[in-house]
Amino acid sequence: MKLSTDFYQVKEVTQIARNLLGKYLFTNINGEISGGFIVETEAYAGIIDKASHAFGNRLTNRTKTMYEAGGIAYVYLCYGIHEMLNVVTSTEGEPHAVLIRAIHPTEGIDLMLERRNMASIKNNLTAGPGSVAKALGISRKMNSLSFLSEEIWIEDRGLVFPEDEIAAVPRVGVAYAKEDALLPYRFYVKGNLYVSKPNR
Repeated sequence: MKLSTDFYQVKEVTQIARNLLGKYLFTNINGEISGGFIVETEAYAGIIDKASHAFGNRLTNRTKTMYEAGGIAYVYLCYGIHEMLNVVTSTEGEPHAVLIRAIHPTEGIDLMLERRNMASIKNNLTAGPGSVAKALGISRKMNSLSFLSEEIWIEDRGLVFPEDEIAAVPRVGVAYAKEDALLPYRFYVKGNLYVSKPNR
């Protein structure tokens, strides 16, 4: 069952980032479905978070999607190479988002391998946000799409991880955020092969 809008519009972004672990992310592109369950996320707490694109209430053509009501996709290009999928959360005007960093692939694996130009399944198939987006065919064309759409959505299939199987650690690659880089806003399933590094 697709997650309802209420799931995304909780004010506490770290709670949503934690609760997304075990939820199933899917895309349907030209009738071909691919996806798997989420095993790694990062929370970004809007205007007060030095690591967020919206820090300091930054409102640009790129970040305006973050200011919409939670439950839509925020897709941006990183380093001019990698598409990155974020889940916009909270209510309209509060630009919180959760970056999807890794999924455990379950459906459309052959399609994912083709998109990633890989001959066989390895853990880097969907480890890291750039790999997730490429494997699932996610591009900036999906920016602002609802997670209740037929092109991209997130489902609850009853998979739940207990607290002792979840790590909460600092985010990756945000040293520029100074003290905010140390916040334990990255969540992942311990021991899952598809979690990106560092994962210990």
